[in-house]
Amino acid sequence: MKARVVVTLKNGVLDPQGKAIEGALASLGVAGVTGVRQGKVFDITLSGTDADAARETLKAACDKLLANTVIENYAIETSA
Repeated sequence: MKARVVVTLKNGVLDPQGKAIEGALASLGVAGVTGVRQGKVFDITLSGTDADAARETLKAACDKLLANTVIENYAIETSA
């Protein structure tokens, strides 16, 4: 089973890297960008075919390592 975990900063958390990217885009002549928020993407392969078990495993991975749940949200997508 394959999964994708997308980790993003919670609303209200300052994002200096996103601001730096926004500034860099402007300096490169990319017009119209008024906000950038950066995040992380993890593509994960899991053994087994039980979708519920896979989601529980991924949730544990996010809570323990992949996301800082104090300042970050995460979303889990799975596919066969």
